[in-house]
Amino acid sequence: MKYYIIAGEASGDLHGSNLMKALYEEDPNADIRFWGGDLMHNVGGTLVKHYRELAFMGFIEVAFNLKTILNNITICKNDISQFKPDVIIYIDYPGFNMRIAKWAKQVGYKNHYYISPQIWAWKENRITAIKHDIDKMYVILPFEKDFYEVKHKFPVEFVGHPLIDAIHNQSGVDANTFRTENQLSEKPIIAILPGSRKQEISKMLSVMLSVVKDFPDYQFVIAGAPSQELSFYQQFISGENIKFISNKTYALLRNATAALVTSGTATLETALFKVPEVVCYKGSWASYQIAKRIITLKYISLVNLIMDREVVTELIQDDCSTKRIREELTKILEPNYRKTLLENYDLLEEKLGGIGASKKTAHLIVDSIK
Repeated sequence: MKYYIIAGEASGDLHGSNLMKALYEEDPNADIRFWGGDLMHNVGGTLVKHYRELAFMGFIEVAFNLKTILNNITICKNDISQFKPDVIIYIDYPGFNMRIAKWAKQVGYKNHYYISPQIWAWKENRITAIKHDIDKMYVILPFEKDFYEVKHKFPVEFVGHPLIDAIHNQSGVDANTFRTENQLSEKPIIAILPGSRKQEISKMLSVMLSVVKDFPDYQFVIAGAPSQELSFYQQFISGENIKFISNKTYALLRNATAALVTSGTATLETALFKVPEVVCYKGSWASYQIAKRIITLKYISLVNLIMDREVVTELIQDDCSTKRIREELTKILEPNYRKTLLENYDLLEEKLGGIGASKKTAHLIVDSIK
């Protein structure tokens, strides 16, 4: 059977790659065409467009790149029409995917959505389009099932969180080998995860690194995104206590003592690796002013949203300063604080339902379209 998958970000590439592996197990003759990244490309199938050509963040940034976005939508529709898939699988990325889904429904394709748009955070009115255009929805957060089925009377499948699969499937080298291969010292590691898009890295990395001088007994290691070149990061790096590793985020987290993390999927990844973290976020002034007026969530990190209470500290916008980062990083390095935080991480993992999300989703998709 033919599968068309659309993932528009680094996290979508990761989850898409594991879903593709599971689809090939369920359907060895699967013909997969996709929008994604290097991880999906390494599994197989045909890459149509890389997500680095699609990644625009913030209201203002999207407005400035609207022509490119609309052109990509046209390219995608034409490519689907030529491929004629048995099912289209959308992975998050709702601004783009919901537009494709509306058209695809009209012309008769089956629409399956893996990893729900976060309409519980904002744009809840998208539920109307979802109920009309999406045939099957697979959700990965435990509270999403009630959100859809109880509040909106739309049946969904809770499949568990694919990050648990992704982490479980990773094979790691021992700590000494990791340090030797990446020219790291014996000092404990503080991981810096500034995001994957240029806009957010530019906003976050300088303030995250502004505390380096206050922690001379640690080495700070930047997790470079696979979509960005080293040359882009070099403008932010100075000092012997700062190192850079590209495209090895999981290996870095496996060996980290603590982390400073930009909000997003990385906050959950860090927690699942049992690394104490401080969540940091700064957007452009205009985008932040718009966002705070339309997003009503109590928290911005997935860790706190899933637990429905503050487990990790969130430093947002003006609160994301050198002074506050220094204070909170000092706190998570204290043994008693770390112990409580790690106990909460164990409870978080229990809520997420264990391994098997990718395999379960692939089985449901294949079974549905047979």
